[in-house]
Amino acid sequence: ANSIPWGGLAPPPGSAPAFRAGGSGSPSGLVAAPRHSRLASRRQAHGAGGAAASVARALDAGGSRPELWGGRRRRVVSGAGRPGGVKRGGERSGAADKVSRCVGRRRPGPGAPAAVTEEEHCTVERRADLSYAEFVQRYAFSRPVILQGLTDNSRFRDLCTRQRLLASFGDSVVRLSTANTYSYQKDTLYFFGDNNFTEWASLFRHYSPPPFSLLGTTPAYSFGIAGAGSGVPFHWHGPGFSEVIYGRKRWFLYPPEKTPEFHPNKTTLAWLQDTYPALTPSARPLECTIQAGEVLYFPDRWWHATLNLDTSVFISTFLG
Repeated sequence: ANSIPWGGLAPPPGSAPAFRAGGSGSPSGLVAAPRHSRLASRRQAHGAGGAAASVARALDAGGSRPELWGGRRRRVVSGAGRPGGVKRGGERSGAADKVSRCVGRRRPGPGAPAAVTEEEHCTVERRADLSYAEFVQRYAFSRPVILQGLTDNSRFRDLCTRQRLLASFGDSVVRLSTANTYSYQKDTLYFFGDNNFTEWASLFRHYSPPPFSLLGTTPAYSFGIAGAGSGVPFHWHGPGFSEVIYGRKRWFLYPPEKTPEFHPNKTTLAWLQDTYPALTPSARPLECTIQAGEVLYFPDRWWHATLNLDTSVFISTFLG
């Protein structure tokens, strides 16, 4: 595991920027951002500790449709010892069962004929017709937004099925992160950030990042695969985009001036179960479940935490 460089490898001239966690940049940049102190801090924010595993082991999710990552709602990974403590054969147990209970609470909506589930409750705008000028004016420096239909990543999605990832990268060694700055004694290990650009270039070159950029930034990308119940506790860094390729990812966001109430040594799932229900309406975060094909933009220094509701494949574009 220690032989895998955190920052990835610099791309050859004329190629896309290096895919690496914790870097900075915009989708329009021509060169990868140099490594500096911010990389180290973001590495901690997203989990510096972890364990080595082959991609085949990391993707050993079972299920009735192994060629895909989708399936019925609130589907969880199966297999003894997998993230979330889920048993083989699709039985729910441990953290994955808590995901279903925590996000399955019902809240009546105004004017709705029936109650909607928590996971469908969204307080972040969705935009399918957003221009770059409006993005900069209304969202880039002030609030999150969910972008729809800006890019076509159907080819990249096809290459990210479980079957194809195993065929192409099943013998590759990756680092499974705890996604927690303060404690590594968690069972929510997942693959996020340690992407060797050369080894994964055949996949990454098919990804089309969001077309919006910020002046003076260059991009750094990070690819991830996670089991239900895993996620990143509250933290902040520079602005960026996060796209879900398969599965669903729940986001919780607070503006920079509003520090969330959370224990730094607990997972997002524990926060959702123990702290979230007691929050007053004014103390609750902006929140939404990002579906496959959607992209969330988060501005600079916004607090955010994530929770993967399904086995999820995703990719982030960090700007800095």
